[in-house]
Amino acid sequence: MTFRKHSLALLLLLSGYGAVAQVAAPARKALAHKAAAATALPAAAPATVDPAEAQLIDQLLQEYTAANRVPGAIALVMRDGKVLYRKAVGLDDVAAQTPLRTDAIVRIASQTKAITSIGLMLLYDEGKFQLDDPISKYLPAFKNPKVLASFNEKDSTYTTVPAKSEITIRQLFTHTSGIGYPIIGSKEARGIYAKAHIPSGIGTPAGSLAKSMDALGALPLMHQPGERFTYGLSVDVLGRLVEVLSGQPLDRYLRARLFEPLGMKDTWFYLPADRPARLARLYTEDANQQTAYMGPRDGMIPDYPKAAGTYFSGGAGLSSTIDDYAHFLQMLLDNGRYNGRQLLKPATVALITQNQMGDVSQGGNKFGLGFSIVTAESAAKQPVGLSEGSYEWGGIFGTTYWVDPKAKLVALIYTQKYPSGTARDLAGKFKTAVYQSFVAGSK
Repeated sequence: MTFRKHSLALLLLLSGYGAVAQVAAPARKALAHKAAAATALPAAAPATVDPAEAQLIDQLLQEYTAANRVPGAIALVMRDGKVLYRKAVGLDDVAAQTPLRTDAIVRIASQTKAITSIGLMLLYDEGKFQLDDPISKYLPAFKNPKVLASFNEKDSTYTTVPAKSEITIRQLFTHTSGIGYPIIGSKEARGIYAKAHIPSGIGTPAGSLAKSMDALGALPLMHQPGERFTYGLSVDVLGRLVEVLSGQPLDRYLRARLFEPLGMKDTWFYLPADRPARLARLYTEDANQQTAYMGPRDGMIPDYPKAAGTYFSGGAGLSSTIDDYAHFLQMLLDNGRYNGRQLLKPATVALITQNQMGDVSQGGNKFGLGFSIVTAESAAKQPVGLSEGSYEWGGIFGTTYWVDPKAKLVALIYTQKYPSGTARDLAGKFKTAVYQSFVAGSK
């Protein structure tokens, strides 16, 4: 089950810092002038950057929020390391008519996967593992895996056959391991994982990653390792691998090795006491596609980031701001370097951002070590200007990002709504507006 099918709409959330100041750039100035006038992300910057060139983006966000297709949205565009656009449009709380701010903290769900993946690749740079090592070398619960042969939907019983090979770490990175997902996975995965009490990692703060991953290791794979792309808990397994190799809980490791070096002060599994007020509201749709506050569902507590949680899901557990995640993406675009410090080797970044799944495909794309990789075929069907080799992903609550290395572009759009049938096309339209506003004719 692919991400594109399940990560619907993109809803706003992120707040601003006090008074909103607008930075207007003269319409259609030369690219060099725009870059010089833009604001570098790490520097203190106005909450809103809204140049005249971004009228298409403004119109798009205003259209969707005015019609309440999403209550609010936050967007950020960077090129050459400079902020070209940063704006929040619409509302955080519909009933209270509270505006959405650019520093709002949002549930980034599956955007956690790229962070966990890069965290693990820091250990790869230290020689702690090889990509084709069997995961059972480090997590014995995954030794001698079995593959689902038959499934009884009435009681979730099943039969298995031996797997033809062990699961490799590379297969976990690329979601070709055969591990599925609770809640949003196939009926077989949903039934088997529910019976074994395997959490999805979203809104399930109790428990232990170590215990859950050990339990997962004893369950059948949905197919033979390496056979096809199946979106699932593979990166939660990688999160547990980080813990074993580093000797630290995942939350502490990521804070020390990524969040602090990158200045990601608002990225947490569970929010410290001074941040819950900035957590954006989470919305859903009723049967008539009317927007409503989301209550508990599928075993998930919507305000889980406010909990004193102990479960650190490497696949879906983080909340963050749009600026924090842009820091992370800019580091990758700059070949592993940030603020004068080389966090990842440039060769490792190249490895991360190229096809690692061979002939298997993820939709029209390939998959690297944490990212979906845009192919030439896929790029040809998307906005003019999108480059082959761009990498992307998002989260189920309506967050999406991509990095275009050839255009030196980082772009993100955040909302907080699931499901979001009324805004399912927002991310694609945003991508088109970004290229028409800032890239077309300038590459």
